[in-house]
Amino acid sequence: MTHVRRSLLAACAVTFIVSPALAAEPYGNWVRPSNGAQVTFYDCGGRLCGKVASKGTSNARVGTVIVSGAVKSGANEWKGKLLNPDDAKTYSGVITLVGADGLNLKGCALGVFCEGETWHRVK
Repeated sequence: MTHVRRSLLAACAVTFIVSPALAAEPYGNWVRPSNGAQVTFYDCGGRLCGKVASKGTSNARVGTVIVSGAVKSGANEWKGKLLNPDDAKTYSGVITLVGADGLNLKGCALGVFCEGETWHRVK
């Protein structure tokens, strides 16, 4: 096998190995199934932030930041404050990436009353 062929095969292997890691990020547009609102999640200084991109049937205003500075707390998990625009309350939350196309947001009041929903990546 020539040196060029080996280099090409190595490059392809690296691409396949790295591609799933790149896909396993929460960044991008996600839709909340219960009301059709879309939120753009993005990196904000090494933390996870999210703002409303379209409101669907929710009470949210486009541009409202609903996640500001969630901290990575484990593999595919971030913890921080989550704003629910429908009741204007902020909850302690956990955001968990579920595969490449699912993002579970769970908010808790008083640390024990928790509710969550899995959002889907907008394609």
